Parts: sequence; structure tokens; C-alpha cells
Amino acid sequence: MIFTVAFFGHKHIEQPCELEKCLDDHIYRLLSKKYYVKFLVGCNGEFDQLASSAVHRMRRRYRDDNSALVLVVPDITSEYINNIDSAECYYSEIEVCTAASTVRPKYVIHVRNWSMIERADLILCYITHQSNTAWRAVQYAIQRGKLVINLAEAMVAENAKNE
Repeated sequence: MIFTVAFFGHKHIEQPCELEKCLDDHIYRLLSKKYYVKFLVGCNGEFDQLASSAVHRMRRRYRDDNSALVLVVPDITSEYINNIDSAECYYSEIEVCTAASTVRPKYVIHVRNWSMIERADLILCYITHQSNTAWRAVQYAIQRGKLVINLAEAMVAENAKNE
């Protein structure tokens, strides 16, 4: 059975080293406990880059035969077309969200995010404040009854435990 994880977080990260360790720990646990894990990620900021790197790192260190890293793009953009060769080498799969291709440009990211949430069993996020995109996606996931782990809160709890 496929277990699907979607990543959502802010474009700018304040504590990237701590977040990398937290991502590594969660991804390692998923790879070691689940039969097959599909990781869904966008390409819209630092959190997406950190999450993608963590999946790559843990797949290399632990195992890469029970998971896939899927880049979910909202539409075919010139930036995507210009970088398609490197994207195809980096990600296991690249998907275009067809639902997002039918909406006005200002809504494509939101529709892509909602479609990722609908597919996900778990949302791993990094939310420190209310924002227009990542925060709204996580609020939607909570409304849909999805399991959400906010890594920012997990990092604060870990730091408090270690003090």
C-alpha cells in the first residue's frame, strides 16, 4: 500500500540546519516503517528545497527502493520548461496538476496544493506564522481531517526537552 506525504512550508526558513535534522528524522521513520512512500513536493521556496534534499539524503542513506519523490507543478511554465532536464534527473516523477491548469493564474498554486492535500495521508509542514499560501494549505488539510505534523512546533518541543 502506498503512503503519501505532502510537504508545505514557508518560502523563507529561519533555522535551516535544525529543520534539516527534523526532516531527516521524520523521513527516516517513514522509510523504515512504511511499505512504500510517495513524497509530494512543490518548488516554491526554501522549505520545498530542504524537504526535497532531505528525501534524497535519506533515500541514499537508508533505502531508495520503497519511495518516490514527486514534483507536482501547477502548470507548464517557461521556468519549468527551461529546467526540465535537471528536474527529471532530480525527481522520481514530475506531475502537472491538471485541475490547476483550468483556473486563473493567481489561484494555480492554491489548487495544486489542495490537490496534493486530497491525495496525502500525512502533511509534513513548517509553519511559524499565518501566510497566504503555506498556512492556508495547512488549514485546508486540517479541515479535511488530514494528519498534520508541524515541524516548527516539533523543533520547539525538542529544544525545550533538551534544555
